Amino acid sequence: MLRLCMIWLMCAGCVLAGCAGVPFAGPAPDAVYIVRHAEKEPGHDPDLSPAGRKRAAVLVDRLEGVQLTAIYTTQTKRARQTAAPIAQKLNLPILHYDSAQLSAFAEQLRARGGRALVVGHSNTVPKLVGYLGGEAGSAIDEASEYDRLYVITFDAGESISELQRYGQGAPK
Repeated sequence: MLRLCMIWLMCAGCVLAGCAGVPFAGPAPDAVYIVRHAEKEPGHDPDLSPAGRKRAAVLVDRLEGVQLTAIYTTQTKRARQTAAPIAQKLNLPILHYDSAQLSAFAEQLRARGGRALVVGHSNTVPKLVGYLGGEAGSAIDEASEYDRLYVITFDAGESISELQRYGQGAPK
């Protein structure tokens, strides 16, 4: 019996020694992905334009492999329609947020954890990025800029931001 225990301990020691150089691959850090709604038709609370529908489809491809746990938009049609293709693919509901309460929403996102997609507007996206501790960069061109994808990652309480581009018209 003692001999069996000794053999077991030696085997366990070998296994643990073999793992010593392997880094721990824990869960992916919490992150928020923030985009402006895609291109829109003219008018009050418009639908997406054909170019906007294409960009919304490209967003699905761009976020392939990101394990989103929540999708948030404002109540506007253009924001909901931008998020709809990825929500359908991932079978996630579209949750709504109040763009007049961005500071509180940023705190909600941090407290919730996970990986969230937020679809906003040219005047709210940079503010939300700032509230989350990211760098928004220059103002979004209201008339033509729809390709920004902000990635705010939270690591050990620190916010790390990255500005990416996606879809047609994005710089190569």
